Amino acid sequence: MKRVCVFCGSNPGGNPAYAEAARALGRAIADRGLGLVYGGGHVGLMGIVADAAMRQGAEVIGIIPETLMRREVGHGAITDLRVVGTMHERKAMMADLSDGFVVLPGGIGTLEEAVEAFTWTQLGIHDKGLTFLDTEGYWQRMGAVFDHMVEEGFLSAAHRAMVRFEQTPEAALDALASFRPVAADKWAAPSAR
Repeated sequence: MKRVCVFCGSNPGGNPAYAEAARALGRAIADRGLGLVYGGGHVGLMGIVADAAMRQGAEVIGIIPETLMRREVGHGAITDLRVVGTMHERKAMMADLSDGFVVLPGGIGTLEEAVEAFTWTQLGIHDKGLTFLDTEGYWQRMGAVFDHMVEEGFLSAAHRAMVRFEQTPEAALDALASFRPVAADKWAAPSAR
């Protein structure tokens, strides 16, 4: 593993623990000699994780669409800031440049990025792990939703097991380092007619 992509909020959130988790994750990425790939903003948890990784000497690559460059205030003090045309290009480039994904607290955009990365692993488009950093139980309900999908027959247990929920940055990075994709057929059972 060379680089970790972090999905996170462009706001800091209401709990100071979220900002501290972002700082700790940025430091942990750098301490392992890894690079950070993220959404390119200077605001919210994005800016916090990028600043922490930069201060520890990590390579930091930000990818931001033109339309968000002003709103999210593109981070001008990172190793490499890439401006792309669309959100689709942003997500594809983030996936191409990284070897796994950690999800900090965030809003609907963060969730959408995480679920798409999970879908791409499930479908075999890439073989990269996804770990939610479950700071203060922020993602606990998301894990319950995934479990409910298994119970209701929409997600295989093997695919559900590929997504981890960890309490510390170190555990999240360990989960990515040990990730192995599961070879399971997405379409496990024929549909009822």
